[in-house]
Amino acid sequence: MNQGPKQLFVQTGSLVAGFMVWVLISSLMPFIKADINLSTTQIAWATAVPVILGSLLRVPIGFWTNRFGARVLFTICFLVLLIPIVVLSFAHSFAMLIVGGFLLGIGGALFSIGVTSLPKYYEKKKHGFINGIYGAGNIGTAITSFSAPVLATAYGWRSTIKVFLIVVLVFAVINFLLGDRKERKVNNSFSVVIKEVYRNPKLWLLSLFYFITFGSFVAFTIYLPSFLVNHFELEKVDAGLRTAGFIAIATLFRPVGGWLSDKLNPLLILMFVFFWLTFAGFLLSFTPSLPIYSFGCLLVAFCAGIGNGAIFKLVPLFFSKQAGVVNGIVSAMGGLGGFFPPLILTILFNWTGHYAIGFMSLSEVSLSSFVLVVWLYYQDKLDISNKIVNHAVDGIVVTDPNGIIQKINPAFTKITGYRQEEVVGKTPSVLQSGEHNNDFYKSMWNQLREEGYWEGHIWNKRKNQELYQEWLTITAIKDESGQTKNFVGMFSEEREEEKKK
Repeated sequence: MNQGPKQLFVQTGSLVAGFMVWVLISSLMPFIKADINLSTTQIAWATAVPVILGSLLRVPIGFWTNRFGARVLFTICFLVLLIPIVVLSFAHSFAMLIVGGFLLGIGGALFSIGVTSLPKYYEKKKHGFINGIYGAGNIGTAITSFSAPVLATAYGWRSTIKVFLIVVLVFAVINFLLGDRKERKVNNSFSVVIKEVYRNPKLWLLSLFYFITFGSFVAFTIYLPSFLVNHFELEKVDAGLRTAGFIAIATLFRPVGGWLSDKLNPLLILMFVFFWLTFAGFLLSFTPSLPIYSFGCLLVAFCAGIGNGAIFKLVPLFFSKQAGVVNGIVSAMGGLGGFFPPLILTILFNWTGHYAIGFMSLSEVSLSSFVLVVWLYYQDKLDISNKIVNHAVDGIVVTDPNGIIQKINPAFTKITGYRQEEVVGKTPSVLQSGEHNNDFYKSMWNQLREEGYWEGHIWNKRKNQELYQEWLTITAIKDESGQTKNFVGMFSEEREEEKKK
């Protein structure tokens, strides 16, 4: 089998297993609290703690994946996961739940392995869809949310946890035997890579976007089972089924988000996502009836799935050389996005007696993210325009309405010998050759003012005093009111063979 499909199958299955383990505590919390005396705040902490290590560990794991390969990382992580599963199966106190839950976070940290490893096997135009398929491995949370309460009802929650020892051991063996031993490695210094990316605002914008989309997915996943039981007085199994439905929808739409991002601009997809997340948070803030609340949750699941897929199309586009660390940072922020909401919702409920402020904050943060995506969309277009200008073979000079030079491109320097700092603030007269009289320049400016356009042959002088002939085109750039804001000159040097023609 080709390594691409083979590794996609193995690594996606591994993510399913990791996420199954990651949400054990939250899925079984209605059963655990019946056996271990826990306050509302302790329940929130116990369900949120697995997210901490599952988030923070994603950064080094993404880096280590580039250095050691997915096979080594998956195998080691699954072997280590045996420890918290054993601890939790014997837990009799809040402290043991916290210790076991913290180490359980390794199951969530596995996410960074595949998003770093799998793109190596596929061409760029498929990265969104491939990462979307891999990300659909979070269906593991739905499997546990559905199956764990059923098993716990029949056999008890401690026995249910022990079943997952088999799952973890099986996938440790699968990765050891079927993992790619010849995966392409990238041996970069961690500190060097961090220095290359931490000042780039796109890193932190993507982190914020994933903080909202994946964070909302994780937060609802770990909070819904207890919330539905406590707030709407549903049966434990019914709450588990509804949570599984939420997870299934978010998971199924993740590859859709990746696929759409391969076909369309991912930033347009994110605009759609944050617009509807804003509405969903607004709807949930009114603490509606169960049917309307269910609709709001399903809308969150839909948007979270689409958004998660779109974001991991943008990471390799913006950071192709530092994808390992950036994947880790962005996914870590997404995990932390799931850590805070359950705690905040609990604190706000204890203070106010309802959840309105917490859900409204989701709406407001989503609205802010929508505005930032719009800004990034137009900034990206501007970056493309700047790249076109900087890579143009023709010299380009931009002046203000008075003819004062504001900017030049590298081709200008190559042709004339003048660097940007030598001409900015001056007029194009620094290039005058003396070959044209005042009437020539007067006619040029008159035509520019009347028609907004001039082109023709002109002799100019380089910095080294050498004369050369160029074909020059000058265009007036006007605002909506018709006022000239800038003049843009574009020129190319005419070679001897061109002059003879």
